[in-house]
Amino acid sequence: MSADIRLLVTEEGAGTRLDAFLGAQPGCPSRSACARLVEAGAVAVNGEVCTSKKLVLASGDRVEVELPDDPEPGAVVPEAIPLDIRYEDDYLIVLSKQRGLVCHPAHGHNSGTLANALVYHCGIDHLGTVQGEDRPGIVHRLDRDTSGLMLAAKDDDTQRALQDLIRLRTLDRRYIALAHGYIAMDEGTVNTGIARSTRDRVKMAVSDDPFARQAITTFRVLERFEARRGDEGYTLVECHLYTGRTHQIRVHMRHINHALVGDPLYGRGGERANLGLTRQFLHSWRVRFTHPVTGEDIECRDELPWDLAAALEELADRSMGRTEAGERIVGQLGLYL
Repeated sequence: MSADIRLLVTEEGAGTRLDAFLGAQPGCPSRSACARLVEAGAVAVNGEVCTSKKLVLASGDRVEVELPDDPEPGAVVPEAIPLDIRYEDDYLIVLSKQRGLVCHPAHGHNSGTLANALVYHCGIDHLGTVQGEDRPGIVHRLDRDTSGLMLAAKDDDTQRALQDLIRLRTLDRRYIALAHGYIAMDEGTVNTGIARSTRDRVKMAVSDDPFARQAITTFRVLERFEARRGDEGYTLVECHLYTGRTHQIRVHMRHINHALVGDPLYGRGGERANLGLTRQFLHSWRVRFTHPVTGEDIECRDELPWDLAAALEELADRSMGRTEAGERIVGQLGLYL
């Protein structure tokens, strides 16, 4: 679990560079490590992510740091974990992450992670380490039980460039989600602050706290399914991430009273209402971006894994019809026709 540090810049700290300011604070790592955290997008100033370690702070500025989970001592060791690679060149990899795979070593997950698999596949010297030696190659994360497409970088420059695409909102990431209930509008936007819950530190929550980070999710309905005894019906949606906060889609869908089916943390209902799923129905199905080195337009798509596909096929006879977007997209997910 990430630990958050919140700091208020006093007159004494005014005029100091961000990395130097952080490096001098109790609980923060070294100045160089703090600089890497800034570049990785783990530091916010006045509620906005700041990736410039050279930013000069002013009195009254609010600084928030999201520290990485404490890794166990030692380097990430290579492990022969299968990778489902969809695109690879000398600079980056697009892969489909299976459910249950943690992205990098942390407390309770010292091995068996995506980072271990990447080190085995590429070698530790051929992966970007901007996010730290314990997160080689990792550009962005998916929750352990969220499946689908994600990116890895083979050098620091490419890793920074891909993170910049995320920060500038030009890396197009689309997710397929199944939500409880009937969503009446065909399209919508959820724009809130998200911070760690004050009631349960495992959870994130919508928050108007000044340290909360802005989170923007848009969605469009693909298909609706009628309600029956024991449930409120379901809505299949495609979500578009403009920011990448922890648990963002799961928190936002819960916020609009349409929690994801099967979500063990933010969901609701029993096994029947959750269609037998024990993990959130959330799959990263498409990524599109401009290659930061070659300039090539890269687009990859990923069909739903068997458990999510089976849940949807169980609802086939309850369909209330697909939207125009659904007619275009659902057929690409490897589902019933």
